[in-house]
Amino acid sequence: MERSQILESAGVPHVCDPAEIDERELKDRMAKQGADVETTTASLALADEVQKRHAQALIIGADQILEYEGRWFEKPQDQDDAAETLRTLRGCTHRLISAVAVHQGEECIWRHLETASLTMREFSDAFLERYIDDAGPGILESVGAYRLEQTGAQLFTRIEGDYFTVLGLPLLPLLGFYGKRVHSENRAIGATAGCPIFKITTTAFPERGFKKP
Repeated sequence: MERSQILESAGVPHVCDPAEIDERELKDRMAKQGADVETTTASLALADEVQKRHAQALIIGADQILEYEGRWFEKPQDQDDAAETLRTLRGCTHRLISAVAVHQGEECIWRHLETASLTMREFSDAFLERYIDDAGPGILESVGAYRLEQTGAQLFTRIEGDYFTVLGLPLLPLLGFYGKRVHSENRAIGATAGCPIFKITTTAFPERGFKKP
């Protein structure tokens, strides 16, 4: 599920705006500087380029990194690459680190980071082949080559952490911040951003007020 879909389902109206960011270059640069995975994920969630185009709005950037034994994974290039990723992760526990940051103007006014731990079952090569065929090319849009909200759930024996963190957007803390901000100012203000497919490639702004529960 894309972050924009998550927001829409949660009742946060928004529009999306691309934010051309070279994630691989940023990850490589921060790794060379000795940054840990949490710091790097938080940096990926920033949306500096987008905020310049929408100075008066709230802009929320979100991103995620999959980490296993010190390795930061990239999204698979093709189904063979996806199979290799899953063979590496099967029978083991990896982490998904998801960050979200809210900007207004040049200031980051709120940020949040959460981690989920996921343990894959020790599935056979035959199961892996069937899974990739059934899941289709959509798994190439996920860094781990799985979508938990779909057939990717079959890959796991244990998940520790928030469901929305696994999907790439720590939604509940964001809704808490957003709801307080909107109602404290008694108007609809900027909204959220995220990327379609776990990248900083889209940003969103609300068109009407958040519905207070």
